[in-house]
Amino acid sequence: MEKTTTELTIEYIKDHPDIKNCLKKDLINYSSLARLIAKDLDIANKTSKEAILIAARRFKDKLKKEISHEKEVKSLLASSETEIKNKISVYILEKGINLDYIDEIQKKVRKESGKFYIIEGSSNYTIITQEKYSKDIEARFKSKIVTKEKDLVLINLITPKEIEEIPGVVSYITSLFAENNVNIIEFLSCWNDIIFIIDAKDVSKTIEFLKF
Repeated sequence: MEKTTTELTIEYIKDHPDIKNCLKKDLINYSSLARLIAKDLDIANKTSKEAILIAARRFKDKLKKEISHEKEVKSLLASSETEIKNKISVYILEKGINLDYIDEIQKKVRKESGKFYIIEGSSNYTIITQEKYSKDIEARFKSKIVTKEKDLVLINLITPKEIEEIPGVVSYITSLFAENNVNIIEFLSCWNDIIFIIDAKDVSKTIEFLKF
């Protein structure tokens, strides 16, 4: 089924975060926006341009509600604690590894109060841990390592338990990473712990935009 001009307009705005944010803050010239969308979507007739303009204005009214919700998200994040750990490594391992070895390394890490996370994918395992345990992993799984990355940083946002009741917290945070051109190498969430793995070079920038 062919999409309507309204549907195409909303989809376009959602696909362009900069436009969406300016629209939300009422910083958009609607006529200019309509011309831009019409050009990019290859819509030439006047009626369609008017439909785009109307759709953008209506979508802006919907976005106003997000501003109120955004304040709630920011309030929650302002009450959060941030834990930062450098010298983190990420290993992607093939399936078929001996999980007893994983358990062995994990016990060692826990005994030393270190960091160790394992995520099972459809065809691989991802291990996130400190670089000082790299020798253990490489000794046990050398032939099973698909990729490895070092000199990474773990950032853990420890939020209040109210995060269960507030939708959109994770999407708001990840949008900040995208807007600031910081790549999230790995991500995991466990109740009120939101964990990001990033390149060490992006730490200073990330700390700045995660100040709430």
